[in-house]
Amino acid sequence: MHEYSIVGALVEQVEEQMRARGAVAVHAVSVRIGELSGVDCELLAGAYEIFRPATVCASAPLTIEQVPARYECRQCGHPIALGALLRCPQCGGAAELTQGDEILLTRIEMEVN
Repeated sequence: MHEYSIVGALVEQVEEQMRARGAVAVHAVSVRIGELSGVDCELLAGAYEIFRPATVCASAPLTIEQVPARYECRQCGHPIALGALLRCPQCGGAAELTQGDEILLTRIEMEVN
């Protein structure tokens, strides 16, 4: 289950940001997880709950924003429906994934002295 390694990397990023800002506590953590990222959000949340008690995130709940996949035409920007042929119905251009594969740390609520 690679969700544990993702949580480990997430906590490392939070620790780095704490050090950089002289923070003394973390109160909340938020992430964006794309539906095509290969991450199971329920497993990620469970791994975070297991992992966090021994970390700087011990008292910080995790908020997960699930991001749906979205494709657009590279040439004209026309949206392309999921499951459709990955060619633009208007101009024939190739589809490009514009969201839905991300794993992003988006917010850390910290207490700074």
